Amino acid sequence: MLLVLIVLVGLVVYLLLERRRSDNRGTESTPETPMEILKKRYAKGEITKEEFDRMKDEIES
Repeated sequence: MLLVLIVLVGLVVYLLLERRRSDNRGTESTPETPMEILKKRYAKGEITKEEFDRMKDEIES
């Protein structure tokens, strides 16, 4: 009975560590560049073409 308990505790610890490891992989992505954010805002319709062009010029200068 003690052996079963030890195995179960070990399994729980292993699963928790695996979950944490997989969660950390998802946060290692590179942050979006200002141009990517600007393009997404334009695509969503949050800004007009004129605003997009003006902001693009500011980012590139």
